[in-house]
This record gives sequence, C-alpha cells and structure tokens, in this order.
Amino acid sequence: MSHPVIQAIRSGAVPKPAKLAAARALLPLAPEESLEALVLLSQDEDAEVRDAAVKSLGSFDKAQMQAAAANKETSPDVLTHLCAWRSGVREFYEALVLNLKTPGEGVAKLAGWHRDGSLLELITINQQRLIDHPAIIEAVCANASRTPEAERRAREVKVEFFEKELGAKRVAEERRARAAAVSAALGLSHVVEIAADLIDDDLPIEELLIDDKILMEKFHFELPPEEAEAEMEWSFNNEDLLAEEIPLSAAEQTQAQRIIREKEEEETSLNEIERKIVRLIAKLKVKTKVKLALTGNRQTRGLLMRDSSKLVVTAVLSNPKITEQEIETMTKMKSLPAEGLRMIGLNRAWSRNYLIIHNLVVNPRTPLATSLPLLNRILPKDLKGLVGNRNVPDVIRKSAQRLVQARGPA
Repeated sequence: MSHPVIQAIRSGAVPKPAKLAAARALLPLAPEESLEALVLLSQDEDAEVRDAAVKSLGSFDKAQMQAAAANKETSPDVLTHLCAWRSGVREFYEALVLNLKTPGEGVAKLAGWHRDGSLLELITINQQRLIDHPAIIEAVCANASRTPEAERRAREVKVEFFEKELGAKRVAEERRARAAAVSAALGLSHVVEIAADLIDDDLPIEELLIDDKILMEKFHFELPPEEAEAEMEWSFNNEDLLAEEIPLSAAEQTQAQRIIREKEEEETSLNEIERKIVRLIAKLKVKTKVKLALTGNRQTRGLLMRDSSKLVVTAVLSNPKITEQEIETMTKMKSLPAEGLRMIGLNRAWSRNYLIIHNLVVNPRTPLATSLPLLNRILPKDLKGLVGNRNVPDVIRKSAQRLVQARGPA
C-alpha cells in the first residue's frame, strides 16, 4: 500500500507548503517513496511546486533511481515518467526496458527519443510487448537512430501480427466451420490428448480450446474469437486435415521436412504419437508456432527452436519455463538457426554459464559477431582445442591461435 503522503498527493489533499517540502525532498520518505512523490509533483498544476520537483529529480541519487527502474514493485506512473526522463545513463534505461512491469506507453516514449541504437534493439527483442503495444513499433521505425536489426525485428512483428490480420479475418468464418466439423468427427477428447503432449501440464487445455478469453490471457494475442477457436483446433488435428486447411508454400514444406528429418534422426526411439506431434508442429503456420513456443513444454521448445523464423525462435527463448540446461543443449545443436544462437549470446544471465559460451564458440552456426567477443573468456585448454578444430570458422581458429600465443605457456 502507498505511503499516506503519496496517497494524499494523488488525491490533491496536500496544502502547498507540504507539497513544496516534498518537491524539495525534505520529507522523511524512503528513496522509492520520495521518487514517486517527485514524479507526481513534477506534473503539478502549481509552477513553483513543479519546478522544485523537476530540480530535485535532476539531483536524485542515480543508483537509487536505477534500482527503482529495475524494481517490479515500482509504480507504473513512475516507470512511465522515467522513460521520458532524459538525464539517465545507458544502464538506467536498460533496466527500464528489461523491467516487465514498465508500461508499454512508457517504452514507446523511450523508443521515440533515445538515440542509442543498441537500446532500440533491446526494446525490439521483447516481441510480446511489441504485439501488446504497436506504438512501440511505430516509435522504433520512426527513430532516425534505429539500427537495421531493430528495424527488421519491429517490421517483422508488424507484418506478421498486424498487416496479415486483415487477410486472416476474411477466412476466419470458413476456418471455424471446417474446424467444427473436424472436431465433431474426431471428438474433443482426441484433440485434448494430442494438445496435452505439447503444452505444460499446468495449462488448462480443455478451457484453452473452448474459452477464447483464456486463449488471449495465456498467449496475450488479440485474436478475434472466431479465429482464436479455429487456430487452436486446427493446430492439433491430424496432419492431412491440417495440410488441407492451411496449405504450405514450397519453402515451408522444405523446412517442415528438414525439421522432421533432423528430429527423427536424433531420436530414433520416438513412438508413433510422438512422431505425429513432430510432424504436426513442423507444419504449423508461424503465428500458431509462436503461440505454442510461448507456452510449450520442453519437447516442444526443443523442436520449435530449430525453426527458421526469427519470431518463433524469439518466442521459444521468451518462454518463462525455459532452463539453462535446455540452453546448454540448444547451443550444441548444429541445426539451430544463427538468430537463436545470437540471441542466446546477448542474454547476460545465460552468457555467465561457461558451458553455454563454450558451446557458442564451438558451434559453426554461431555468428562471428557473437562468438569472437566470447573467445577472451575461453579457458586455455579449450582455446588450444579450438586451434585444431576444423569444424569452426577459420577466423575463430586463427583468433584462438593468436590468443594462445599472446597468453604464453599455461
């Protein structure tokens, strides 16, 4: 619950002398409470109070302000205001972007004025936030300091989740009728049985398939009701009906066959139901794969991580249940898309794991811009192994050799 002083400021029941005292940071408040009071008073109707609060904000302890930016308990009003505050350092704004409680409208403001291209890239990594707040996409694309990578990610989400929506609505009615017919023919219990093998056990599959509201809550997708129902029911029906309803392009068919072949070669012990699941997932459309990647179980995440769509890979890595052990396994996969390896390398938490950074350096699919900076963190024994490893790029081998020579005898 907010401090009584904060509540009084919000209600407007504070006399001007008390407001001035708070605006000058003279009241005995905790740092986070004082910051919230200053943010509120910086928007006060009285110019004297407003100017005093703005001045106090400028001299506020930077470390405490950064801590507030990273704190999920910080008031959304404060986080939104801090996104528009222009006197912070790079780490401060990074903490704001990484804080999942920072309101989307605040991030859109930040994306509109900040001139650090790498920060704009960090903003666009959270595709769920872009989907929920399209204003962020527009702000990134309109920012002259955007990097090609930030613009690419923003435009991919815009095309996939907004521009294609109009076309999806036109076929929604036919999809719903076809899905209802197939569901009646196969029986809902069959659909639930297949779906339960794809989604984590604590997800209410029966409700998910029936209740459109739960679908949107779980996936955070603003799908029209008819499309939400058809999308999920068609996703879990047998492969022949799925292929008939949603025909794949030649490129999509090639990718599906590649994923199926790689998975079956790696796991020859797959039973028939597991093989069917592999074939079903491989042939899904991108939007359905993204929804599944955000909530799928370990087996589903491992399969979708091979997908060539950057949106799908990003969704897998955004799955809240993904573990470091899974990331270690993924970085060993020679079939993993370069974008997935690059995103893993950008994650600070995962890049503290030595096995992960070693796997990234050894994996020939890892982009050089990701693997080269990691060489300095490779242990001498492993560095020598890289020198003679013909499976890694020449640049990695030669750089490893120079590092071995520079470090001298171990």
